[in-house]
Amino acid sequence: MENTNGSESGPVLDVRGLTVTLNGDAGSTRVVDDIDLSVRRGEVFALLGESGSGKSMTARAIMGLIEDGEVAATTLRLGDADLLSLTPEQHRRLRGVTVSLVMQDALSALNPVLSIGDQIIDLLRAHRRIARRDARARAVELLTLVGIPSPEKRVHDYPHQFSGGQRQRILIAMAIALDPDLIIADEPTTALDVTVQAQILDLLLSLRDRLGMGILLITHDLGVVMEVADRVAVMRTGRIVESGSADEVLTAPQHPYTQQLLHSMPKDVSAAVADDSAAPILQAADVERTFRSGSGRRAHRVAAVAGVDLSLRPGEILAIVGESGSGKSTLARMLVGLDSPDAGTLTYRDQDVTRGRLADRKVLRRGVQMVFQDPYMSLNPRMTVQQIISEPLAATRSGSPSSRRDRVAELLELVGLSPDMASRFPHQFSGGQRQRIGIARALALDPDVLVCDEPVSALDVSIRAQIIDLLCDLRERLGMSIVFIAHDLSLVRHIADRVAVMYLGDMVEVGDTEAVYRTPEHPYTKSLLSAIPPQTRADRGMLARRTRLSA
Repeated sequence: MENTNGSESGPVLDVRGLTVTLNGDAGSTRVVDDIDLSVRRGEVFALLGESGSGKSMTARAIMGLIEDGEVAATTLRLGDADLLSLTPEQHRRLRGVTVSLVMQDALSALNPVLSIGDQIIDLLRAHRRIARRDARARAVELLTLVGIPSPEKRVHDYPHQFSGGQRQRILIAMAIALDPDLIIADEPTTALDVTVQAQILDLLLSLRDRLGMGILLITHDLGVVMEVADRVAVMRTGRIVESGSADEVLTAPQHPYTQQLLHSMPKDVSAAVADDSAAPILQAADVERTFRSGSGRRAHRVAAVAGVDLSLRPGEILAIVGESGSGKSTLARMLVGLDSPDAGTLTYRDQDVTRGRLADRKVLRRGVQMVFQDPYMSLNPRMTVQQIISEPLAATRSGSPSSRRDRVAELLELVGLSPDMASRFPHQFSGGQRQRIGIARALALDPDVLVCDEPVSALDVSIRAQIIDLLCDLRERLGMSIVFIAHDLSLVRHIADRVAVMYLGDMVEVGDTEAVYRTPEHPYTKSLLSAIPPQTRADRGMLARRTRLSA
C-alpha cells in the first residue's frame, strides 16, 4: 500500500529550476537542466533514469558536492535552509545533520583502516558535543537498529569483515546517526543480490516509518521503484521528462522514454529451440572445487563448488542463479577450462576434459567461450577492436591476416556493430557496445557453447534488454548453447529453457524454468523468488510474505 505519511506536510526538500553545469577542458557541459522536484517528510520520492541522465548530479548539487561547476536554481531549500546562500562550511555542517547520503558502493564509502565503531563515533563527535563512551553506546544502538547481529562485538570490526548487505546497513546507520530530515539513497541496492536488496529496501521503509524522514531514492531499477516509491520523476539527459505518483507514472506512462523503460524487457524465448533428446554437449559430474582460507592454525579448506552435477543440451539456454558466494562463477570458470576441479569429471562432446591431454583441453577452450560481466575490464584498453576480436584467431593460427580482418568485420556485423568501428579503442564505446565487442570476441572461434557470467548486470535496463535479445538471436541463428549466470531471476524467466539454483556451493534445484518459478521445491529457491521486486504495483502485497534471510 502506498505511504501517505508525508502527504499533509510541506516539503522537506524543495527544488525549482535546478541547473548544474560542469566545467572541463573542452568547455562547459549542462548535466542537469531546469528540473523541479520536492520530497515530503515520510515519503519515498524516486528519481529514475539510466546512466548519464543527471540523477546523481542532482543529488550532489543538493548535498553541496559540486566542485568543478556551477549550481543555479530558482529555489533550492532543505527545510528552513536556503542551500544557494550557504557557504561551503555551512553546507558541510548541514550534511549528516539535516541531509545524509547513502552511496552505492559501501566498501568504497567506508574507511578500511578504521573500525565501524570508530567511524560512527567520529561522525557523531564531529557534529555534537558527546563523550566518547556515549558515542560508542549510540554506535551500538544504531547497529542494532539497522539489524547488524551481535553489535556489541561487531562494533570493533572493520569494513572488510562484513558482507555487502551488512556494509550497506552500516552506511544507513551512519546516515541516520544525526537524525536527518532527508536521506538521499544513491543506487543503494545496485551492487547487492536480490534477497539482500529486498532486505535493504525493507530496512529503509521501516526507518522511514519509525523516524518520519523523507527519502530521495536514486535508481535505474524499475522493480525497486515499483516496490517502494510513493512518487517518481523520470530523468533523461538532464531533464525530468515525466513525474507524478508512482501508480500513475508506472501504470499509464505518458512520455515515450518512460514507455520505453517500462517495456525494456527481453522478448520471451521459446524453449523449442533446445533439443531435449540429444546427448549433452557439456556435462559436469560430481565436480568439486575448494580453496584454502586463513593461515597457520586457522587454515582450512572452503568448498566453493561441492559435488555439482550439471548437463547442457544442444541449443539450450541454461541459467545458473544464486547469490554472491554461491559458487556459480567458480563453476563457470571450470566449464570453460579456466580452472580445474579438484574432483569429479567434465565432459565436452563425449571427451573427458577434466585433467586430460593438452589437445583435449584445447578442444574445450575452442568450443566453449566465456562472456564476462564487466566489458570495460575484460577488454584490453591498449588494443583496437580489430586486435581484440582477432586475438583468438591469431593465437590459434587461424587464417591469414586478410581473412582475419574479414572475420572481424563479419563478427561486428553479427553483433550489431559497424565494421568501420574496428579501428577504435574500448574507451570510445558505450557499455552496451563494449559488451557486444566482448561477445564478438567470444564468437571468433565458432564455439558451440557460450558461458555468460553476469553479462548484463553492469548495464542500464534498456541496454540490458538489447544484449539479452542479441544472445537469444545468436542462439537461434548459430545453434549454440548458452550457460547464463545471473542473480536477476526476473530476467532469467524470459530467456532460459532450464534453470539451476546454487546455494553455498551446492546445486539445490534444477528444472524447466516455468516449473521452477511456479512450483519451487527448495526453501532457498522460494526465498529467491519471493525477493524479486514486483513487476506490477499490485504485487506489493507479496512483500509482507517474504522469506527473510540474513544479509
